[in-house]
Amino acid sequence: MQTQIDPSLAGHPDIASAQAALQRCVHCGFCNAACPTYRLQGDELDGPRGRIYLIKQLLEGQAATASTQHHLDRCLSCRACESACPSGVEYGRLLDAGRAVAAGQLRRPWRQRWLRRALLTILPYPRRLAPLAALARLAKPLLPAVLQAKVPAKPAPETWPPLRHRRRMLMLQGCVQPALAPGINAAAARVLDRLGISVIQGQSGCCGALAHHLDQRDTALDAIRRRIDAWWPALQAGAEAIVITASGCGTMVKDYAYLLRDDPDYADKAARVSAAAKDIAEIVQAEDTAKLAATPRKIAFQAPCSLQHGQPLAGVVESLLAGLGFELAPVADAGLCCGSAGSYSLLQPELSNRLRQAKLLALQAEQPELIATANIGCLLHLRETGQVPVLHWIELLDGPNR
Repeated sequence: MQTQIDPSLAGHPDIASAQAALQRCVHCGFCNAACPTYRLQGDELDGPRGRIYLIKQLLEGQAATASTQHHLDRCLSCRACESACPSGVEYGRLLDAGRAVAAGQLRRPWRQRWLRRALLTILPYPRRLAPLAALARLAKPLLPAVLQAKVPAKPAPETWPPLRHRRRMLMLQGCVQPALAPGINAAAARVLDRLGISVIQGQSGCCGALAHHLDQRDTALDAIRRRIDAWWPALQAGAEAIVITASGCGTMVKDYAYLLRDDPDYADKAARVSAAAKDIAEIVQAEDTAKLAATPRKIAFQAPCSLQHGQPLAGVVESLLAGLGFELAPVADAGLCCGSAGSYSLLQPELSNRLRQAKLLALQAEQPELIATANIGCLLHLRETGQVPVLHWIELLDGPNR
């Protein structure tokens, strides 16, 4: 695809990668077949190929319109199109650039601004989110049914194993997960303890993904630098890896090297952190799983987009679980998004709910005992209306009674 970038955008941090993505695109349309919103809407502008044209127009100097921003907002950032693209178009980087240019030209309606500001003010901070979740549980009987379903159950107290092994790894605590589902990281620490690895808890806090996907680049980069500063002493002291149990966060942390590539103070550190970042599945896969005790059950695995398209680690968890004796129910259209997509379920509820309904039909078709996933957002989203329990897959390996 030939393009002439507007000279006024020459200093934009993502313009080089955006231009490279445009030049790779051959308009084939394979991406549309893999796109959840295109399959729902049947609108070219709600598929990657149409959005690429919209972004091309923006980068060539055409003024952003509300319609342009609307169609870019409706993208899930699931990156299924990248997995389907035969030309290797890095659509995610192109989308980031297009959204940033549009956000710089348009002022959103006040309701959108208020909601986005509320999300950025609450969700990245566990000490703010946890009390609000507790208050929501108290008020649950008074809430409308649609809101009651979103109120998470009170998390049970969790026990972390002591630091008793020579092998040490860090763990990203995250922001939403410690407040709403702290048992996931604790279960991962206990599993790794049985594999002879001690986990350093570290500080809770956002990896920067939320701000990044809400077009708040500077806020995201500040969060990234805080995470690097928090991890750096342990990495220097010999920690083997940074273990991440939320695949959405893993995708973000592995991208730190790119996002801070031009920062003279953090570029090298960011590259070290990205190289050290590992999804929990990558860690467990490399160890002797015969040391683990698990009760095989019939499950349906929901592979988050961030795991299979973002990292990409398609099939890794499924292989691990099958090797441990779990019966994996077949899932139709397993590559399609469940509709969670970080804050997408709150910003685009109608499309998100339609995607969730389709995903749950596919996951529950073979009547599994439970649904396993690898990302906190997907877990909470599916749990709202699912007919069987939804757990993080690592919890299934946390002892025979899980």
